[in-house]
Amino acid sequence: MGLKADGDPNLHEIDRYDGGVGWIAYPGESMERASHAIAVPNEETADDDVWVIDPVDAPGVDDLLADLGTVAGVVVGLDRHRRDSAALAGRHDVPVYLPEWMTGVGEELDAPVERFGARLAETGFEAFRIRDSTVPPWQEVGLFDGETLIVPESLGSASFFRGDRERLGVHPMLRLTPPTAALSGLDPDRVLVGHGVGVHDGAAIAVEEALSNSRRKAPGLYAKTLRSAIGI
Repeated sequence: MGLKADGDPNLHEIDRYDGGVGWIAYPGESMERASHAIAVPNEETADDDVWVIDPVDAPGVDDLLADLGTVAGVVVGLDRHRRDSAALAGRHDVPVYLPEWMTGVGEELDAPVERFGARLAETGFEAFRIRDSTVPPWQEVGLFDGETLIVPESLGSASFFRGDRERLGVHPMLRLTPPTAALSGLDPDRVLVGHGVGVHDGAAIAVEEALSNSRRKAPGLYAKTLRSAIGI
């Protein structure tokens, strides 16, 4: 299967923990596009609120979400990650949430849009800019509640992100300019990423190693990518 799959999705569950779950809709694709849902207690209802992040739709997703609670919103964490956010938001009659500073996304969504600032509604997750640039075009928000760090694109565990012996790697386009200021020193218990399976053991170390080794391991990663592209 290619970098990004089409055809019929086949939901594969990942990143299950107390308060969240993830899935990959096309397990065979090289991009390993990962989606996540986090459950947040709602003091006014018996159900938890469920926040869905960068979803790729697949049969079985709604059942997966129902196990956690009631969907309260869908979040786009990267300007290129509209994915199936509008479709899922429409099914659950909720808005798509975007950072207040993210541009060029809301207009492309066939769904109501809500904006958030330093916090994602009442979730307890702080929202911070990982990258906001025009060269390359890149608007990405990180989410962190003191335990779970969500990084939509700058870090990943899919093969094309990882250099030698890396559990997490910096995106190939950012290898020479890693987002160290944004992501260093957070000390998460787990890291969930937009491409690949998250890290739930030694997550803080994995993040720091990815950032500190980004430049040094860039040549090896680029060579691996080239070999894969030409089939040697």
